Amino acid sequence: MENHIDPYLEKYLAKYDKWLGKGQISYSSRVLPVSESLNTKQWVLPTEQVMSILRDAKTVAVQNCACRTHYKRCDKPLEVCFLLNESGDKAVSDKSARYVDLIEAANILTKANQSGLIHLSLYRPDHEIFALCSCCPCCCHDLQIVKLFERKDLLVHSEYVAVTGSENCMHCGECVERCAFGARVFENEQMNYNADACIGCGLCVTVCPVEATSMALRKPEYL
Repeated sequence: MENHIDPYLEKYLAKYDKWLGKGQISYSSRVLPVSESLNTKQWVLPTEQVMSILRDAKTVAVQNCACRTHYKRCDKPLEVCFLLNESGDKAVSDKSARYVDLIEAANILTKANQSGLIHLSLYRPDHEIFALCSCCPCCCHDLQIVKLFERKDLLVHSEYVAVTGSENCMHCGECVERCAFGARVFENEQMNYNADACIGCGLCVTVCPVEATSMALRKPEYL
């Protein structure tokens, strides 16, 4: 695939390759599913995995997504990027972010899910998760780098994969637009699904009108 010369993306890519070269990181971000299936009958709330990370943080701040602010390619919600602990404290001190409690954080995540945004946890050297952002494929630097530069090594998909029951699927196509990596396509009035391309974000689950899609743990060889 032809590389797109974009200084904004090149800056991040150079930084990631530097950290990878020094062995300081193994990846830049990880996909967190909006829904995860514990078994065939029990479900946690759509934002529960993200909320569990926020609950463990000493402080949580929120700021506008830097990527959507930069590119302005969509009208998705802007104030969705959570910064944790020292990163959040510094941003609040710089007046680029504000503190939020868990109730407001849950409301922000719900709106992000309704808008079809993918939850990513972000990492850097000598840190655990320092940020949680809700990302769109048209603006997010990590999602763009993965797709345009074919750098799948930088993004870790979630431990889950979508499973669609062919006997229940209405082939309405509602899930196709929600899929950022082309795992779902609508052809000849049929929804075709490629599980190998699924990153496990779970966005397809929350729009299925007949609950034909659920999330299941990936097989170990695909983790």
